Amino acid sequence: MSLEKFKVALQYITPQHALSRVVGMLAASQNKLISQAFIRWFAGAYHIRLEEAQVKKLSDFASFNDFFTRALEIDARPIETSEWVSPVDGEVSQCGKIDGDSIFQAKGHNYSLTTLLGGDEENAAVYKDGCFSTIYLSPSDYHRIHMPCTGRLKRMVYVPGKLFSVNQATTRNVNGLFARNERVVCFFDTEYGELAMVLVGAMIVASIETIWSGVITPPTGRRPFTWHYDNQPPIIIEKGQEMGRFKLGSTVVMTFANPHLDFADGAQAGKKVRLGEVLANRSK
Repeated sequence: MSLEKFKVALQYITPQHALSRVVGMLAASQNKLISQAFIRWFAGAYHIRLEEAQVKKLSDFASFNDFFTRALEIDARPIETSEWVSPVDGEVSQCGKIDGDSIFQAKGHNYSLTTLLGGDEENAAVYKDGCFSTIYLSPSDYHRIHMPCTGRLKRMVYVPGKLFSVNQATTRNVNGLFARNERVVCFFDTEYGELAMVLVGAMIVASIETIWSGVITPPTGRRPFTWHYDNQPPIIIEKGQEMGRFKLGSTVVMTFANPHLDFADGAQAGKKVRLGEVLANRSK
C-alpha cells in the first residue's frame, strides 16, 4: 500500500465528526493564549499575508475563526463581466459536462448528481446532462464563498454525511467523495438557467454557514432537511456578493442546468482561480 493510500485509509477509522467539533471549539475560542497561538502557527505554516485583508494585524483577530474567514478589501477581487465568475479563491479540481446523472470526480471515480444534491430526483432532473465545476479551497485560500452570477434563492438542503478530507489525494482514492460528505446545497434561479451551489464539508471543517441563515452545521443532523424560500420576500444575491463561508477549508461544487457552457482556459482542471475571475460563458 502506498503512503497516499495509507493516509486515506486512516480517515475511515478516524472519528471524523468528533475531531472536527473539538477543533471547531478551539477555533471559536476568544481566549488570547489559544487563539493567538493557533493563528500565528497557521499563518506561518501556510504563509498567510494580510495585505489584501481588511484587518492587517494577526493580533487584532478575536479568534481563529475570525482570522480564517477574514474579509478582503473591497477592491481586492474585481468581478469580471463574463456570465459566470469564480465564486472563490481555489484550484479547479474538475469541470465539464454532466453525463446524465454522473459527475466526474477523478480518474476511475464518478459520482451521482442526484445523491450530491440531496437524493431528490425531481430537484436533480433539471441538471442532468448540464455542466459542473468543482473548486477546492486549500487552507491558505480566502474562505468566503460568493455568487458566480446573480441568483434568486429557491431552496436549501442540508445533507448529513462523512467528513473525509477533500484534498487531491482523497479525491483520487475515495469513491463518490463529494456525494458522501456532509454538505449544504443551495438552489438558485438565474437568467442563465438554474444553478446549484454545493458547499461540501470536510475533515476539520468546523462550520458551514450562509448569509441568510447563519450557521447550518454544526450541529450534525441525522437526515436531510430542506428549507423553501418561495413564499416569502425574495432573497436575491448579486454576482460577486458573498453567499456563505467555511470555517476551515473545503470544496464548492457548482452544477448548471445550462448544458452549453464554455469554461475559460484559466478555469480548467488543475488551474488556480481567484474570486471574480472568468469561469464560463454560454457557448456561441
